[in-house]
Amino acid sequence: MTRIAWRLLSAIPTLFGVVLVTFLITRVLPGDPAIFFASNPSMSADDVEQVRIALGFDKSLVEQFWIYLGALWEGDLGRSISTGQPVTTEMLKRLPASAELTLFAFVLAIVVALPLGVMAALRPGSWIDQACRITATLGVSMPTFVTGLILIYVFYFLLGIVPEPTGRLDPFMFKPPQVTGLIIVDGLIAGDLAVAKSAAAQILLPGITMALFALAPLARMTRASMLGTLSSEFVRTARANGLSRRTIIVSYAFRNAMLPVVTTLGMTFSYMLGANVLVEKVFSWPGIGAFALDSLIALDYAPLQGFMLIMAAIFLLVNLLTDLLSGLVDPRAGLN
Repeated sequence: MTRIAWRLLSAIPTLFGVVLVTFLITRVLPGDPAIFFASNPSMSADDVEQVRIALGFDKSLVEQFWIYLGALWEGDLGRSISTGQPVTTEMLKRLPASAELTLFAFVLAIVVALPLGVMAALRPGSWIDQACRITATLGVSMPTFVTGLILIYVFYFLLGIVPEPTGRLDPFMFKPPQVTGLIIVDGLIAGDLAVAKSAAAQILLPGITMALFALAPLARMTRASMLGTLSSEFVRTARANGLSRRTIIVSYAFRNAMLPVVTTLGMTFSYMLGANVLVEKVFSWPGIGAFALDSLIALDYAPLQGFMLIMAAIFLLVNLLTDLLSGLVDPRAGLN
């Protein structure tokens, strides 16, 4: 418990650093957010200046930062100038979409990567080992948006076996009553199998795109960790004692190989939070990543700062959960 408390306390200066850095980065971006409103021909230079004053951009950076900190203390992430809505409202509206996509891709990556890495380690040099290496190399080397565009071209444009990448649900269908915010789950809860099936079809390509990105480090780490464990002294002793191959692999090798894999799981999930920005944009997925990218293009500071702050908080939470899981897998790495 002491270590958990220490990690929570150490997160405070980290979050403050994120707030400071994101604030400064958004302020040094080229362009003037007030010009966003200047596209209206009826607005004069004085009108644009009044907008700049209303947004607080006439004040010094120190004053702006102090005002921003005060708003954050009250739980106010600001207001989006492109939508006119509070950033908190916009983020809460889009967060379920990002969560559904990220969780689906993460589970898919785990289901494929762990067995693939274990089988590759058990048969080094075989075709499955080569497939594991090729998959890991492609997942690392290909940007997510390139992978997404290729999958759209092949499976939608050429083969026509997946629906048009237009978001979370077929445009002619209605969302089920919101319970969890995850359309597939809510559709099943409502007993609407057509909606659940449509949502599953829509999430398939973006989910595979993100899963390929996550699969590469997971499969590679699982393979390397299993190879190291299988060559260890205690595994050779277990073999000499006549234990079955299944017992050696499951009870000895895999369990001891899981500690670095669990750490990699936490890191990979954190990386996926950033990777979903381009994936959401490519597949017209209405998540917070696509919203942050649109805000960046529109020089809308508040949503961009809110997105970075939320991602930093989730990143720290994932790291804490990874510590807890590591303690369950190996008590020697447990929390004191």
